[in-house]
Amino acid sequence: MASNLLKGTMILTVGLLLSRILGVLYVIPLYQIVGEKYMALYQYAYVPYSIMLAIAVSGIPIAVSKFVSKYNALGDYATGRKLVKSSMVLMSITGILGFIVLYSLAEPIAQLVIKNDESFFTIKDVASVIKYVSFAVIIVPLMSLIRGFFQGYQHMTPTAISQLLEQIVRILFVLVGAFFVIKVFNGTEKTAISFAVFAAFIGAIAGLIILYWYWKKLKPEFNDLLTSSGNVTSNVSLKEIYKEILIYTVPFALVGIINPLFQFIDMITFNRAMLMIGKTADISNTYLGMLNMYTHKIVMIPVMLATGFSMTLIPLITSYYAKQDFGQVRKSLDQSFQILLFLTLPAALGISVLANEFYHVFYEQSDTGATVLAHYAPVAILFALYPVTTSILQGIDRQKLIILNLLLGILTKLVLNTPLIKTFETDGAILATACGYIVAISLNMFAIRKTLHYKSNMVMRRIFLIMVVNVGMLCLVFIVKWGLEKVFSIDNKFEALLVIIVCASIGAAFYGFVTLRLGLAQKLFGERLTRFTKKIGF
Repeated sequence: MASNLLKGTMILTVGLLLSRILGVLYVIPLYQIVGEKYMALYQYAYVPYSIMLAIAVSGIPIAVSKFVSKYNALGDYATGRKLVKSSMVLMSITGILGFIVLYSLAEPIAQLVIKNDESFFTIKDVASVIKYVSFAVIIVPLMSLIRGFFQGYQHMTPTAISQLLEQIVRILFVLVGAFFVIKVFNGTEKTAISFAVFAAFIGAIAGLIILYWYWKKLKPEFNDLLTSSGNVTSNVSLKEIYKEILIYTVPFALVGIINPLFQFIDMITFNRAMLMIGKTADISNTYLGMLNMYTHKIVMIPVMLATGFSMTLIPLITSYYAKQDFGQVRKSLDQSFQILLFLTLPAALGISVLANEFYHVFYEQSDTGATVLAHYAPVAILFALYPVTTSILQGIDRQKLIILNLLLGILTKLVLNTPLIKTFETDGAILATACGYIVAISLNMFAIRKTLHYKSNMVMRRIFLIMVVNVGMLCLVFIVKWGLEKVFSIDNKFEALLVIIVCASIGAAFYGFVTLRLGLAQKLFGERLTRFTKKIGF
């Protein structure tokens, strides 16, 4: 169990990590090509696009992987194949409908987030980029269906590779297109942003092509499993299949929407709240761009681990739960919570401590931007915990609780956002986001504990130990950073990058040494690490 969880998680994690890093790095040259003000237009398009994508497809890979894994565990490989064959057309229709809806709502959405009399962007500008990005919705539902099918068979590589290739192609189109529009054809920055958001459609086509290649490659294996099972079938009708998929998908469609919806709440309330306290539209747009675009991309890097865990946990927990093997379910939970915090806590806190250097390297030197990043980075821990707790509830068939807890979290964000922004400005939006996630996660954990009678003092002790080691690591990083600042003034990107590399290396070495010496890392990562550490004296 442990090796399957770790192997599947690591495959997805590596792919997602590379994809996430590329998703941050490309902003650096795009920022230089179009400028800070026009990058705000870019995020105005991507937040509603992310919401539509979450509604259309976010639950599909997990729902399909859960469905396929469940019936595969019963020796019924035919039902999963039946699902895929019948769903191809359905997902294509879903994609077209999603495109039509987002394209049609582009102007009403633009009217929600911006006013015509604001100084820089018009409603027409925002509506235009939303229309361009909406084309990607056509492809993604079908792609998500195929990814979910592979994950149900514990094949995580197709998902990881297709996501990585999708990101690479999208970024190349973004940067090359923006460069040619502005530098070669002397076009406007607004046109360059339109090309940049349209790149999501081009990237999706590339991802679909690589998934088709994997389908051709793995189809003989799937056929062998179908034949060796003696064509065992549960005789589940298409109506029953879609009903079961819908039950799985709806909660995770809502789960996938939580982060972009929180951003959308910021979009429709932040500017108005800032105007109420006397801030100009230009300042408000700049601060919102720092929150929803620049810092958010960096903050989400540690969260990719949680995405890998949630995608791997669903089929594993479903399989054990279907067999009524509650011991293995609890072991999965123990391992997941510990490894998740072991890796995400130092990453999130490290970004917070080195926020000034990170913002300088990725964008420019900005005290305001660095402060937003420093305060926002710890929220990544909540971003990481939420999908894992919802995946557990999904795996044990508590979909209604997922929806209820999610809605209460969103309501918390909505109620607190404007008053907190008026009081603390950008920090208020961050605080409202943290409160919303804390409410949803706490309710999820309460439901998990009640349903599975889950309580582990051992996990709590190890989490406390992880926190203590992190405090020690951060103290060391503070000292190293202070010493480096005494040596040079950190006036350019190279010096800022050097500080990040030195501090991160020393911090990681300390963290690794202490956790290995305590035996914590060996207990979390299993026999292979234990054998290796014995050879080097731990």
